[in-house]
Amino acid sequence: MTEKLAGQIVLPDRIVAGTLHFDTHVRAIDKNGADAPFFILPGFIDGHVHGGDDADTMDGPEAIRHMARFHMKHGTTTILPTTITRPWEDVLYALDSAASVMNTPDEDGSRIHGVHLEGPFVSPHKLGAQPPFTIAPTPERLAEILARDCVRVVTLAPEIDHADEAMRIFADAGVRVSIGHTTADFEVSWAALNRICSCGGVAGGTHLFNAMSAIEGRNPGPVTALMCHDTSYAEMIFDTHHVHPASFRLASRIMRERLLFVTDAMRGAGQPDGPSTLGGQEVLIREGVVRLPNGSLAGSILTLDQAVRNAVTHGASLSEASKLVSTNPARYLGLADRGSLTPGRLADLVVLNRDLDIEQVWVNGRKVHERTPQSR
Repeated sequence: MTEKLAGQIVLPDRIVAGTLHFDTHVRAIDKNGADAPFFILPGFIDGHVHGGDDADTMDGPEAIRHMARFHMKHGTTTILPTTITRPWEDVLYALDSAASVMNTPDEDGSRIHGVHLEGPFVSPHKLGAQPPFTIAPTPERLAEILARDCVRVVTLAPEIDHADEAMRIFADAGVRVSIGHTTADFEVSWAALNRICSCGGVAGGTHLFNAMSAIEGRNPGPVTALMCHDTSYAEMIFDTHHVHPASFRLASRIMRERLLFVTDAMRGAGQPDGPSTLGGQEVLIREGVVRLPNGSLAGSILTLDQAVRNAVTHGASLSEASKLVSTNPARYLGLADRGSLTPGRLADLVVLNRDLDIEQVWVNGRKVHERTPQSR
């Protein structure tokens, strides 16, 4: 059955008033000048999310389903549950859990595209909020990972042992290799990005500006390498705590379609202020910020609908914000069937009101969430 939604249809380069016709896929856009008080956007894609609503990727299959349903209510229709640096058997359990959810999808939750393996292949000297269980990406460990056929992105510090070979192996397997949690300088970072691409891979950067050295005049670091590289992408956690709005504007002007938003949300997303945990570590949520006892940022409680509002507040158009949460991550992940409201693409849709709050979420042409009158 064909459905239709009237409103302001958000395209990558403009917003048009009209009616969107769809079933499981977008079929047509009728630019009829309809004056509905809603914006219609493509579903959001979160490529780096640890948890939400008191659930965590590391907790097992039901927790992954629960966090996916939570983020779906915030417009995220495709999600990559993300691991944290834990003992190797815990990491493998999380991969097995995600694979089982991928094999038995939940029609009331976000699509599980695969896993982002953030840790344990990171620098022990740039852990951020990662627990101290780093190990080297040996061929034997990579074989265990790839046999599960669920990892789609890996965070890798390019300076650690076996990193060069790991880049090649992951690239050959179609896994996006994202440099992060790294002490690498500009030269090592630049060489890593080129190596990934020369192997036929897609290069990225994990939460740009965070868990990597800052830009300095004589030490440009990995941030500059990612910004200046012609083909690499980079994530950004734009909760305005991890990244200053001016840094967001700088990165978006330079990187354009190579920049994408992620939440890096942990189990405390959607929960009230107070104590929580991340990777077995005690953390405290206070006034929208998550920190370890030593004061370090420890993931976020961000959702992608809030990231859209933050981007618009700080100078982006709604079309530009939509690209940051949909079009750009779809391109980075190779998801040619989603990411824009183009006829033939999946009918994963988000309807926002004039305040850019969620009104409806559709997955595969099926309404999976609608804002209740009580929440308005």
